[in-house]
Amino acid sequence: MNLKITGRFILTVVMITIIIIIINIIVGIGFIINGVINEEDVISESNDFSPEDFTREFSKYLMINQEGVYTNEDGKQILENEDLWLQVLDEAGNEIYNYNKPVDVRESYSPMELVHAYKYSLAESMSTIFIGEKNFEDTNYSYILGFPFENIKRIVISFNMFQLMDSIRKIAYVILIIDIPIALIFGYLFSRRLTKPLVGIINDVEILSEGEYDLQREEKGVYKQVYKTINNLSTKLKDNEEARRNLDRMREEWISNISHDIKTPLVSIKGYAEILANEEYDFTEEEMREYGKIIESKSNYIKELINDLNLSTRLKNKSLTLDFKNINIVSLVRGVVIDILNNPNTNNMNIEFIAEREIIEKKIDEVLIKRVITNILYNSIVHNNENVSIEVKVEKKENIHIFIIDNGKGIKDRDIKHIFERYYRGTNTGTKHKGSGLGMAIARDIIEAHNGSINIKSQLGVRTEIEIVL
Repeated sequence: MNLKITGRFILTVVMITIIIIIINIIVGIGFIINGVINEEDVISESNDFSPEDFTREFSKYLMINQEGVYTNEDGKQILENEDLWLQVLDEAGNEIYNYNKPVDVRESYSPMELVHAYKYSLAESMSTIFIGEKNFEDTNYSYILGFPFENIKRIVISFNMFQLMDSIRKIAYVILIIDIPIALIFGYLFSRRLTKPLVGIINDVEILSEGEYDLQREEKGVYKQVYKTINNLSTKLKDNEEARRNLDRMREEWISNISHDIKTPLVSIKGYAEILANEEYDFTEEEMREYGKIIESKSNYIKELINDLNLSTRLKNKSLTLDFKNINIVSLVRGVVIDILNNPNTNNMNIEFIAEREIIEKKIDEVLIKRVITNILYNSIVHNNENVSIEVKVEKKENIHIFIIDNGKGIKDRDIKHIFERYYRGTNTGTKHKGSGLGMAIARDIIEAHNGSINIKSQLGVRTEIEIVL
């Protein structure tokens, strides 16, 4: 793995180097060819003007009178300011006027001498010259402007194109031969530095993928952020694995309890059914009615367990369609409290109902919200002593708030965060604690299906407060 990654990295470095070299060669050739085609002069300018343009523009300062061609005062001033000299020639190449001309500059030029003077400058005057032309009365006059060497220089390059291309090709070969080994060496050294920790990172990911989450790496170097992410991922995976194991354990315990709760009434149903079916026994009508009630009660218990399982699954999968209607929440909650107090098993409970107004309406699924209030109230009853006091309040603020507060045993801090989880409590087979163990999870899912929330606060041995927000 290490060699494979290093090899790919080196190959990438070499390819980039070769591409950069080729681009540089192409750009260099382009500049050279462009310079040759346009025969551009290589000029170092000390002023913010082009000597060629300046020379062409200077013709406007040349005048003619009876004595001949001359430059006006503005032209003389410019020549003085720029430290230039001027020489005007007739059509035969003879001087007819000059200004500020060095003493060593000749007074006449043949066409060839003029060409050479333009290309190679005038060594005797230490000047770079530029030539212009001015027409007066159908007569063409040439003029020379001399620029000091220290300000303006001209380099004329002449070469054979075939030889140039051959030289460039040889240079390219040499550059590639030299640069490729250098790129390989530095690419290898650089890649070793970068890919060595990368291989370790890949190994860490493989370790995590195999389920080993006790992984912590020192967060440093180029890949500091990557190491930090791996450490965070390792911690989260470890926490998730622990949560999964706890959930599996609770699920197994819950399934075991559910199985027990279903098995217990089934045994009773089967036992009484066998007794009733036995021809050896002669039962009175009262005994048969009593046995029938027991069978019916146990059957209803099993039915409630199955209904809880079904409701919990549908709520969890969001496949339950809610029947929304505009309901008076105050009447609904008061009705639940009255039903509990009318129940012979709970008619001695101390439950106080408080509402700040008589009508607080909300679009809800009446059956499901009633199920939530009932579940929470029965939890307060069955998990506390018989002398527990329960307060039920309905308030209208920005939202509707339903409070169920008891002064019972309270809930431990470590249990509160699990109180709404499926399978957490399990079921009990006692008379008061029978049920699926899904009551609080179902209550939470129902409230969330109404886009509400349910919160719980508890102080051990003092009180428990459950708040429903709709």
